[in-house]
Amino acid sequence: MTQEERIALRNWEEFHKSFTSDMPVENGLSRRDIERRRKELEQDPIKWIQYFFPKYAKYEFAPFHVRAIRRIIEHDEWYEVLSWSRELAKSTVSMFVLMYLALTGRKKFIVLASATITSATRLLTPFRLNFENNPRIKQFYGIQQLVGQWTETDFTCRCGAKFVALGAGSAPRGARNEAVRPDVIYLDDYDTDEDCRNPETLKKKWDWFEGALYPTRSISEPTLILWCGNIIAKDCCIARAGAIAKNWDIVNIRDKSGKSTWPAKNTEEQINTVLAGISARAVQAEYFNNPVSEGKIFRNLPFGKVPALSKFKFLIGYGDPAYSDSKKKASSTKSLWLIGKYKGVYYIIKGFLGHETNANFIGWYFELAKYVGGKATVYWYIENNKLQDPFYEQVFKPLLREEQQRRNTSLFIRGDSRKKADKATRIEANLEPIDRNCQWVFNEEEKDNPMMQELINQCKLFELNLPYPADGPDSLEGGITMLDEKMAEIEPTITISFHTMDEQNPYKM
Repeated sequence: MTQEERIALRNWEEFHKSFTSDMPVENGLSRRDIERRRKELEQDPIKWIQYFFPKYAKYEFAPFHVRAIRRIIEHDEWYEVLSWSRELAKSTVSMFVLMYLALTGRKKFIVLASATITSATRLLTPFRLNFENNPRIKQFYGIQQLVGQWTETDFTCRCGAKFVALGAGSAPRGARNEAVRPDVIYLDDYDTDEDCRNPETLKKKWDWFEGALYPTRSISEPTLILWCGNIIAKDCCIARAGAIAKNWDIVNIRDKSGKSTWPAKNTEEQINTVLAGISARAVQAEYFNNPVSEGKIFRNLPFGKVPALSKFKFLIGYGDPAYSDSKKKASSTKSLWLIGKYKGVYYIIKGFLGHETNANFIGWYFELAKYVGGKATVYWYIENNKLQDPFYEQVFKPLLREEQQRRNTSLFIRGDSRKKADKATRIEANLEPIDRNCQWVFNEEEKDNPMMQELINQCKLFELNLPYPADGPDSLEGGITMLDEKMAEIEPTITISFHTMDEQNPYKM
């Protein structure tokens, strides 16, 4: 490690000592009382963790924490992958479990592997410091530090358990704790963004795990294989391990209903604040185990000034509704965008995109009409294929009539009932050439509008397998298609007949 890294670890040690110095112990307990209390705690791993690590486990466990702790402890032979979002304490919970297994004598040789020896040492440090300084562990299990067998990367406890830190690619062959081969192989922060971008490097790291580290285990003795890490790329070691694990536990910062998966620690307001500070791509990879790439299909997405609305022959307002009638984050997004074409360039002028009720979706049309203010003719459309038609007739038409009465104004919305091809291929085929040739411009005056930002995110993160919502691009594709069709009606193509030179040649044979 560099000197700077060693100083950082020393600072962490000092912090941890102060962290545990005010941890109260139960004074006046006899040896018999301690033994009885210890056995009671060991019967329930959750209570054991809460007692020995009160400062770490200061928030109530979520159900997924409890299930994982019990699942891993109940199986001597087990292969588990924890792909929990950042801020869900996967490394901390793993430490709780492994220290429980070590102190109760269930496991004797724990190998911790990471991308580098520095990151492995960093991850092993909390284990070592708790063995050294945790007053409750000292009271119930005795002093664990053994003189001469206690370093930052390799230490053996009085309970008999040995801990070793390894960086990817080091030499683990023949690793033993006396007669014991590793019975826990724990990998954390093993993938890196740079490694996952290089297929050859990724292959070498996986081959090292499979060919060097994994075979250090005994065939005849039960072994725990435990991975911790997010899915940071479509092909990464975590994804490969998850494919063969007995259990791959994927938990995101929010559940399928759009709610915090650990509300005792992460409130909705706190999540919103944190996620607002990074790109949608980073949010998906770090907090939703959904690695998506930017710029694979839409690489330009230029912002610019929109001409005066009066200069457009007409505008198209195209809406892509969703069946859900909810503002919840788990619902589909609704989209409505105002689009014009001037001198061969498409302009994305203004619009709406988000989780919204059907009534408010209809209201968006009237808000855009107010924005245009009669400066241009607008043809309003709503996607209405064969499957959507009953919903359009029974839900949207009545809502439109109600909104017209409420606002005391008229607005006609045409249903786009065209039979459409596959959503993803249609978006790519019709919009990618426009972006490649810089034939569209997004309104720079809307650049700070969260809905315009989400539209840009959906375009940036668009891929054919639709890893991220694409309702915005779908709305743009529908609007641009209808705009071109309407333009062709207004300005029909002129066909010029002419004779070839051969036909006019009197000497032609």
